[in-house]
Amino acid sequence: MKASELRDWCLSMPGAVEEFPFAPETSVFKIAGKIFVLSRLGAAPLKLSLRCEPLLGESLRASYASIVPGYHLNKKHWLTITVGEDAGDQMVLDLIQDSYDLVKPKRPSR
Repeated sequence: MKASELRDWCLSMPGAVEEFPFAPETSVFKIAGKIFVLSRLGAAPLKLSLRCEPLLGESLRASYASIVPGYHLNKKHWLTITVGEDAGDQMVLDLIQDSYDLVKPKRPSR
């Protein structure tokens, strides 16, 4: 997966925006002010950090060498993934979708 594909996927989520609050080279993708993905898109190797359910995160970290606790983030709720290694592109896209779903505003029950 290329950085441009990662960026396009993140921005394809309804309401998603890209901001640069930490540094000009660090893309931060948000929905309703909440971060769902961070990445230095120009870096090699390409890495991204995203939110994940704690139990799923534990399982993924145990199963894939390319998935580790979130770098400089809450290790319980965040993963950092090195793209192009043992976690396939589709898994990365699915985890981005899951991260987005975790932070997007919930519709109030009626």
